[in-house]
Amino acid sequence: MRTLVFLIAVLMAATAGMAQADERRISVTGTGTVAAAPDVATVTMGVSHQADTAQEAMDQTSQAMAVVLERLSGLGIDKSDIQTQNLSLHPIWNTIVNRETQQQERELTGFAASNLVLVRVRDLGSLGQTLSAVVADGSNELRGLNFSVSDPEPLLAQARAEAVKDAMEKARQLAEAAGVELGEVVSINEHGGNGRPIMARAEFAADAGSVPVAAGEVSYNNSVAMVFAIGE
Repeated sequence: MRTLVFLIAVLMAATAGMAQADERRISVTGTGTVAAAPDVATVTMGVSHQADTAQEAMDQTSQAMAVVLERLSGLGIDKSDIQTQNLSLHPIWNTIVNRETQQQERELTGFAASNLVLVRVRDLGSLGQTLSAVVADGSNELRGLNFSVSDPEPLLAQARAEAVKDAMEKARQLAEAAGVELGEVVSINEHGGNGRPIMARAEFAADAGSVPVAAGEVSYNNSVAMVFAIGE
């Protein structure tokens, strides 16, 4: 019986010691952000037409789109940087009121066809000229202009390092303010990172006749959670 009581007391003491050790820690979160000028732009462009018949609508759209694709090729856009995003054909209905029944009815008035492609422009200096050229050649759909960096990994690594640096500085300040010694790192957890456009710097296309475009900058951020032991 005495042995059992002794073992229970030892276990309780060890548990209390572990809990106290867990309490003697400093937990912080660090963030890091890195900005860079983009070197790639993506834009969705295409052609849409309406006609009395489905065949006419699709034929007009296809013919105009062929001209746009030829123009893109002539501007140096590689085929691998052009991808069809949407091809659609649908009827156009108009709601009318029947004079005899006074009920609403749908009347077929034609068909609409659309062909959209996602284009990746790697020479940002020619972006404004490219947009102007495709519009002049028949493109009547421009959507979703986005800027990015072709190889974001070095920027993400830099943002990660800045996040760790920020967390360590916060932990040092907390330890100093509390009058304790900062111990070793117990754990590091990365909360992930991403890239987003920011308008910290704008560069506009200056070529005559081209669409003015603001490239701005792209920022990449990262966040880490770090736990430090408190030194004895």
